[in-house]
Amino acid sequence: MRILMLTASLPYPPHQGGALRAYGILDGLRRAGHEITLLSFHDGSVQVRHTPLADCCARVETLPSPPRTQRDRLRDLLLSDQPDIARRLFDEPFWRCLQGLMAESDYDIVQFEGIEVACYLPPARQTGTPARLIYDAFNAEAALQQLIFRVDLGSPQRWPAAAYSFIQARRIARFESLLCQLADRVIAVSDEDAAILRQYRPNNDVPVVNNGIFVDDYICHDQQFDLGQSALVFTGKMDYRPNVDAMVWFAEAILPRVQQHIPEAKLYIVGQKPHARIEKLRARRGIEITGWVQDVRPFLYGADVYVAPLRMGSGTRLKILEAMAAERAVVATSTAASGMSSGVREAALITDTPAEMANAIIALLQDPNRRAELGERARRYVRQHYDWPVLIPRLLAIYRELDLE
Repeated sequence: MRILMLTASLPYPPHQGGALRAYGILDGLRRAGHEITLLSFHDGSVQVRHTPLADCCARVETLPSPPRTQRDRLRDLLLSDQPDIARRLFDEPFWRCLQGLMAESDYDIVQFEGIEVACYLPPARQTGTPARLIYDAFNAEAALQQLIFRVDLGSPQRWPAAAYSFIQARRIARFESLLCQLADRVIAVSDEDAAILRQYRPNNDVPVVNNGIFVDDYICHDQQFDLGQSALVFTGKMDYRPNVDAMVWFAEAILPRVQQHIPEAKLYIVGQKPHARIEKLRARRGIEITGWVQDVRPFLYGADVYVAPLRMGSGTRLKILEAMAAERAVVATSTAASGMSSGVREAALITDTPAEMANAIIALLQDPNRRAELGERARRYVRQHYDWPVLIPRLLAIYRELDLE
């Protein structure tokens, strides 16, 4: 088949959520013998011809991301009924490039990776293209905004943000409904997300292709950083609201409890673009904020415990899959582990209150044998359920159901 894939950013290097998923799909489709054209926003920091994308794709087209200021967002909040996420990446040059590609090539499938580029799905449908349009939904976005609203509502200083999420949740629900009705197929990353998105589909058909990783890429060689004794690690894009909330909550409600018993315990917050609320945590004892790093794996290998104290979010957390594949002991909230198969409770410790999470971390820091045992279970679990060679056949089965002959 000939497949055109749209992504919000160049899916290489695959160091975070959307890129990890898109690159895994691209690699799997190439290995299955399909011809892929990739259309992405890209800042030019990486030369495509020097990446594996040059081998994965028959053609790669990139354009710079459109500028979007706070003034633009405020204007649209007040004067538009569309969600911010639907306008963030809509760009006339990108749309013209997409039109040109669809006009000059007979694609069997045009696949939109995530809601940010799915803003091009409605106009693509209007062109009358014979290609099947697939919306690969990274999250059930309206439900995610609803959860963010409820968490922020609990803190008076966060009420302005809660009000914003309340407005956005209603708008996103309408936009998601439109996308799900126009797409030939909607793919969810978890059973929980699929159950939410099915309400928008006329036939309630939303298959699941979980998020995945290449497990063998996380087998430790000699890349481990010495993070000291009792090192706790969290990884993620640190201007993303669920990640910011998780680290602020952990630093205020959980880490002090751990340090009462293990004074040397130290939290490493690893990820690009630390939000101002994250930067304020630098002043606290036992917290290090790295900012952008070229590779998170040395931090994973150096961790005694990987923490995932997320209170908001949806989908399958790739950060947890990475930590498990790196054979780390993981302590996570139910929200962080949502979207994963029931076996996750055998491969990670799931806790939801500050006291429970702190006690779980303390117990693991004091028991290296237990950490090693949990890490071994974690890798086996991820290899069985979330390795890309296991997941790609599910996507290919969805394609076959499109009856493209």
